[in-house]
Formats: sequence, structure tokens, C-alpha cells
Amino acid sequence: MARTPRGPWKRDNPRKRAGKALQHLSPAQKSATKARARRAGRRYPNLVDNMRAASASKTPKKKPAAKKRVGRKRAASKPASKKTARGSA
Repeated sequence: MARTPRGPWKRDNPRKRAGKALQHLSPAQKSATKARARRAGRRYPNLVDNMRAASASKTPKKKPAAKKRVGRKRAASKPASKKTARGSA
């Protein structure tokens, strides 16, 4: 029988277990969690909303990597030159 994973609300706080200070959300993070809850149809934010806001502040957003050009570089397009008739003089 497979053991089902426990939800975050049933686990102990890992920061408390490690002896670290608890992290409080800033007023901006609180308003973001409230907005997230309202968009989801809830009146108040739940633990998952708060956890997402707390982890978002820790991880810096990565810039998308610049795409590498693969293959040969193409020469710039040249204007069409007029062909001259070469005749024997």
C-alpha cells in the first residue's frame, strides 16, 4: 500500500525545527496573498498562499537566457545590381 504524502498543514515548520527565527510577511506580501485568495474565490488567504508569498521573496527571478544563434551567419542582403550586356566591340 502506497503511503500518501502529508500536506504542508500537517507538517512541522522546518524553520522552527532548525531553530531559526520565524519569517513574517511584509505588508506588500500580505496584500498579494489576499489578492491571490480573492482571485481563487476565497475570502481569506490560506497557508498555501502564504507559503507561496514567502518562498517568492527568497528565490530571485531568473532572466530568460539569451538565445544562441546556431549555424552560419548570413551575409547582409545586397541591392540587386544591373546586368550589363557584354558585347564584343
